[in-house]
Amino acid sequence: MDGVNATKASVRLGVIDGDGIGPEVVAATRSVVDEAIGAAGLAPVEWVPLPMGHEAIAACGDPLPESTMAALEQLDAWILGPHDNASYPAQVRVAPGGVIRKRLGLYANIRPAAAFAGVRATAPGIDLVIVRENSEGFYADRNMFAGSGEFRPTADVAMAVAVVTRQACERIAHQALRLARSRRRQVTVVHKANVLPMTTGLFRDVCYEVAAQYPDVRVDDEHVDAMAAHLVRAPGDYDVIVTENLFGDILSDLAGELAGSLGMAASLNCSEHKAMAQAVHGAAPGLAGHNRANPAALQLSAAMLLRWLAVRDDDAGLRDAADRIDRAVAATFAAGIATADLGGLASTSEFTEQVSARVHRR
Repeated sequence: MDGVNATKASVRLGVIDGDGIGPEVVAATRSVVDEAIGAAGLAPVEWVPLPMGHEAIAACGDPLPESTMAALEQLDAWILGPHDNASYPAQVRVAPGGVIRKRLGLYANIRPAAAFAGVRATAPGIDLVIVRENSEGFYADRNMFAGSGEFRPTADVAMAVAVVTRQACERIAHQALRLARSRRRQVTVVHKANVLPMTTGLFRDVCYEVAAQYPDVRVDDEHVDAMAAHLVRAPGDYDVIVTENLFGDILSDLAGELAGSLGMAASLNCSEHKAMAQAVHGAAPGLAGHNRANPAALQLSAAMLLRWLAVRDDDAGLRDAADRIDRAVAATFAAGIATADLGGLASTSEFTEQVSARVHRR
């Protein structure tokens, strides 16, 4: 092997299969990661399997057992398969991904959207990253210390609290601006300050304050409704987009579809100390067990996870492994190999075999 770091200790990664197509795309991702780690000359990954979702409900009545959370607290990085909390019993209908993000402080959600050669994209010129604040905003499951930020004072009235803090705005702005320095040095702040001046206005203003520390990065801003229109009309005009939780969730789904399909929309949830690879798409229970799901999104998310570790630890071997996965997925698409959601004929396992073969190529 032509690896660059063969003597480094094994990387230890948590792995959570999830629900629906989760076990299939997670297995496909592990396979590709193992191939890339080996091709980079690194010791094999030490995988730490952890239960979540229907598997955990069947075993202990809890979709996110405390034993899983305790294990994640001891890990720096892990892969999370999609979950289907809408199908959980009413008494345990928790969204595990949101709980993990909140409990472990994964405040940044990094979601790239780029068109691939060989994939028919609505916006073939798209190549951007949405940096989504992950810890507060309008998301009722994570914007309060205890309880929910959404409530009903009467049977006919529903209310929600939005939370925006200077600390959260500052740290997500730094994430976006640092990322822009590695790309085209352009950041667009997305808000709705014309009707939400105190909350999203604070987000916009703090982002500009932080931007003063990055004079080499050009910064502008857009209202979220205008931003949605601009993404459809001229996505190539944008590089890094930073926004609050709800807006980031919506815009990143739009960007993923413009790039071709949510089946290849990757994301990384992270802080300075921990990171979680999680595809943007859901559990698609109707596809489960049919070997038809697109594993590319989670495979690309795993590459982001390895790159996060590489940057944190200044590890050239992990960077090489991440680059190999990115190149292999892109080369597989370019060869016309794709799953059904992209108009292709490949099964989950066939697509994965093709990617795994290509991680060994320079």
